Amino acid sequence: MNERMAQSRRRLNILTWHVHGNYLYNLTQAPHDFWLVVDAERSTHRTGRNGSLPWGPNVHEVRVEELRSMRFDLVLYQSRQAWEYDRSELLSAEQRTLPRIVLEHDPPQESPSNTRHWCNDPHALLVHVTPYNALMWDNGNTPVRIIEHGVVLLGQAPWSGEIPQGLVVVNNIQRRGRRLGLDIWKRMSDEIPLCLVGMGSVEAGGMGEIPQQELPQLMARHRFFFNPIRHTSLGLAVIEAMMVGLPVVGLATTELVTVIDSGRNGFIDTRLERLSAAMRQLIKEPGLAREWGEAGRLTAMKRFSIDRFVEDWNRAFHLVTS
Repeated sequence: MNERMAQSRRRLNILTWHVHGNYLYNLTQAPHDFWLVVDAERSTHRTGRNGSLPWGPNVHEVRVEELRSMRFDLVLYQSRQAWEYDRSELLSAEQRTLPRIVLEHDPPQESPSNTRHWCNDPHALLVHVTPYNALMWDNGNTPVRIIEHGVVLLGQAPWSGEIPQGLVVVNNIQRRGRRLGLDIWKRMSDEIPLCLVGMGSVEAGGMGEIPQQELPQLMARHRFFFNPIRHTSLGLAVIEAMMVGLPVVGLATTELVTVIDSGRNGFIDTRLERLSAAMRQLIKEPGLAREWGEAGRLTAMKRFSIDRFVEDWNRAFHLVTS
């Protein structure tokens, strides 16, 4: 085996933070050891292997007071706090010089087109999760790579659509307001049978949080998935819905416009009256819901394969460590 091949297959010790649990679970399907920062309070982004996700044996915790004595091959920063504060306060001078990747989960929020990314480091690699996000950020002098989502479902649930109702999955929609579509959810739920789930959803008239392992089964029983979000990254819940054959109806904004082909594998528009009409049609015509849902499932399985995702991340990891 030549040196390049050996390098490409080397198992890495990667330091990172728990920012988005579902994304992290998918990422840890890569054949490396991931060390998650934890503190005594298990404060924001320092929560380690928390939650109900079935973390693998390659996912470990490392306490903040032990960080400087640990050996890592790479540091994967996933938030501005980690990049601007934890890097200088928690890591040693040597660890700060390690190969580094900054994973940006979201599009810019201050200005959709004129926001300079907070990581401006020509020696780092800035990874965006959608082409739209990469386009909208001003990435400065930092090298950029796009790695689209990959999803492994935590349960097998063939679509039945037996509940003539739409499912909405948004975390903390009451607190996050218009950007996450609070006003759209309220308007549409007055007109269309819709069910809202997610963290903090009870405050907005929803059912509350559903364990991740139970979500595929819940999705599969609903007639369609409605995404009211105006401006965010492509949600993993949207992809998970597509993977179980649940047809997606949503706003024609951000990366979703490259995923949904209206009238073939779902329906998107910026006119709420057209979204409402599409949802009513799906309630009346379960055969159409099945047709769109199956086309969406094939789209998602091809574009958001976990195998492609892991391979893309392996290339990024070994690019910065070679």
